[in-house]
Amino acid sequence: MGFFSEFKEFAVKGNAIDLAVGVVIGAAFGKIVNSIVEDVINPLIGMVTGGVDLTSLFVALDGKTYESLAKAKEAGAAVLAYGNLLNNIFQFLLVAMALFVVVKQINRLNRTAETKE
Repeated sequence: MGFFSEFKEFAVKGNAIDLAVGVVIGAAFGKIVNSIVEDVINPLIGMVTGGVDLTSLFVALDGKTYESLAKAKEAGAAVLAYGNLLNNIFQFLLVAMALFVVVKQINRLNRTAETKE
């Protein structure tokens, strides 16, 4: 079997197509999760913490005080941008929870279909 015929067989298999669809949906879902974190969760946290924006939280490792994370980076300071880390953790947790719910529902539907057979 030649390279191109093997590739064609691989590309049109259900698994490869399912994977491609999953990647595209995942990319779109990532934008939604990012919007939820940036546009809903962060403002709520800011309201509770007196207007603090998570993404602006940082520690400059040179011991100096900087007006903002951008200014510290502009000055070439090494920084621990722990606010960005917290933001990314929230995004990960939202994605993980959403995927858990989806997988749980798919498994429930599969169990229901198996009991009907």
